[in-house]
Amino acid sequence: MHVRVETEPNNELRVRSNEVPPSELGSARIKKLISDLTETMRAENGCGIAAPQVGIHERVIIVDPGNGPRAYVNPKIVSRSLRTFSFEEGCLSVPGVWGMVKRHRSVKVRAHDENGIEVSLQATDLEAVILQHEIDHLDGVLFIDRVEKITRLPNHQIL
Repeated sequence: MHVRVETEPNNELRVRSNEVPPSELGSARIKKLISDLTETMRAENGCGIAAPQVGIHERVIIVDPGNGPRAYVNPKIVSRSLRTFSFEEGCLSVPGVWGMVKRHRSVKVRAHDENGIEVSLQATDLEAVILQHEIDHLDGVLFIDRVEKITRLPNHQIL
């Protein structure tokens, strides 16, 4: 089910999310949340979404760098490359605003998938950017907090 996306300046976006308890990993409730997040991300033409963006303060994200959406529950960045680069980001929760954000080029993430199975992945470039952006949401951080240069689109250009 498509869910309404919370937008800035809603203070709920600044709340740190709670971990999904081990007993809930792979549960029907978490699978439904993942389904709703995925449908919402697609409907909004996003490449990532985090549960806090729909008012749910649990550590669940969806990431789609172009090869299909993947869900991560309780994701944690366990290592980062020293190399960084600036990437132009936008956000479903900050409509009409884009900005250059410096991110690590590569990150290693540990999480659980939609079935509660522990996974580990090494992500680079766009996938690494999306993971860092969505994990920031789980900590109440928006890309505009990290932006180097911001661009606002005129209202007639906002889709």
